[in-house]
Amino acid sequence: MDMTKRARLTADAVVLKDKKVLLIKRIYDPYNNYWALPGGLHDYGEEIEKTCLRELKEEACINGKIEKLVGVYSNPKRDPRGQVVTIAYLVSWKSGEPNAGDEVKEFKWFSTDKLPKLAFDHAKIIKDALQND
Repeated sequence: MDMTKRARLTADAVVLKDKKVLLIKRIYDPYNNYWALPGGLHDYGEEIEKTCLRELKEEACINGKIEKLVGVYSNPKRDPRGQVVTIAYLVSWKSGEPNAGDEVKEFKWFSTDKLPKLAFDHAKIIKDALQND
């Protein structure tokens, strides 16, 4: 077994409101200038649910509450940087005013039936969240 290569772990938040989903515009590669779900890398020692809520706060400036698991996405080709497994959660908006955090260019609510081209496999994650909502 090659122990030098390891998958990285991320968490993504699907925040829905009035048939719209909250998306952020990425500032970094890969997918610079693409729309994506708020989310990011897990910190060692952190519960994955906390990763999801922390990233939502950092990227969209809102506090959320995890409602349920959407799914685990582990296709080795979902991220061009290498294998990244993400755990996606349906998250309700608890407090705070949405705003673009330091790590994103902007945020926007998009109609779930008129989504822009999305980064990674986020279109599939949103589709799965809507089917399970």
